[in-house]
Amino acid sequence: MDISLAIFFVGLLVFLAHLFSTLFDKIRVPDVLPLVFVGLLMGPIFGFITMDALGKVGNVITTIALILILFESGIYLDISTLFESMLPGTRLTIFNFVGTVTVITSISIFVFNMPALEGMILGSILGGTSSAVVIPMVNRLRLQEDSRAALLLESTFSDVLCIVVTLCLLQTIRYHELRPGFMVGQIFASFFLAAAIGAVFAFLWSSTLNRIRHLENSIFLTPAFVFILFGVAELLGYSGAISALAFGIVLGNIQILQSPTLKKITSMRPIKLNETEKTFFAEVTFLLKTFFFVYVGLSIRMSNIGLILIGLGLTLIIFVVRIPVVRAAMSRTTTKYDASLASVIVPKGLAAAVLAYLPLQAGVPRGLFIQDVVYAVILFSIIVTAILTFLVENNKLKQPYAFVFSGYASETDSKEKK
Repeated sequence: MDISLAIFFVGLLVFLAHLFSTLFDKIRVPDVLPLVFVGLLMGPIFGFITMDALGKVGNVITTIALILILFESGIYLDISTLFESMLPGTRLTIFNFVGTVTVITSISIFVFNMPALEGMILGSILGGTSSAVVIPMVNRLRLQEDSRAALLLESTFSDVLCIVVTLCLLQTIRYHELRPGFMVGQIFASFFLAAAIGAVFAFLWSSTLNRIRHLENSIFLTPAFVFILFGVAELLGYSGAISALAFGIVLGNIQILQSPTLKKITSMRPIKLNETEKTFFAEVTFLLKTFFFVYVGLSIRMSNIGLILIGLGLTLIIFVVRIPVVRAAMSRTTTKYDASLASVIVPKGLAAAVLAYLPLQAGVPRGLFIQDVVYAVILFSIIVTAILTFLVENNKLKQPYAFVFSGYASETDSKEKK
């Protein structure tokens, strides 16, 4: 593509992103959907931009977008809400992952005639939800804080589950040895040690913020520090995503650490981010989020109609599985509206796209099939999530979901309790 045309498209995308965001506020159509379609039009459909032309830059931008989305969401997550949502968020993560893997594996074995391990790999790749899609959406929906936090935690935790389990299953195929103890150990290490690294880094950074602010043009040093943190955690073999989220949570709730007891122990004086810094991070995150969703549209493969239809079928099945998962995982104090939204927010994204390539790279016989199906599911899961979210938001699906979640609290009951 000509460089002048590329610059034109970049400017146009920024304007379109703000337009779609305004439309979301007015008519409740998620801005995710039109951005993905812009990517589809520019890439697979009209061929203005190819993935080869982007090279590895696209992967770098999408990873940076994910880091900043997690970091910014952590800043605004209240620590008390986090603790209240930890159990339902963990339940939602585990139930959704296990339910999805079980159903997808069964379909892979009995419908696609795949070996059990290959079916489990496909299921584990599709077993989570995408942080980069979920977080921007739930932050703009009229959800209770605990429901929003539970969905945020699920999207972050599930990435770790998908990555660790998929890698362990690929290792099992390679070495003909399944090690569940090692798998569980890796999952716990990724969760807790990654969170600890993020929390420690946040405390240290907050304690030096006063000095940092005296440097010229220093406002971008905080996200730069988060990038370093992400890289360190990943190089140590832990989840950089969880470290980035933990960093944001501690930095956003640092006032809790400003206790008299702590002042006696250490001379460090942690301080909060100011409003200027938060506004700047929000603008940068918005810009990168825009390019992330367009990149998702660009990366979709549309070479085989049969595999695209299989991806659509699996997507619909995943959304059906989600309903009993939400009923089992979320407490009956959750409102019907929140439970309904939770049951339609199941998008796949960056983690699934990255993992989709690994089976083919590892020489798995059905690796190309897995890759193409996963790409189709990513596309359709985002589209279906956006459409169903719009319908639930505008009460178009109120009756069927009210029936499904009949045992849950009404919005009136929730307001009275508050």
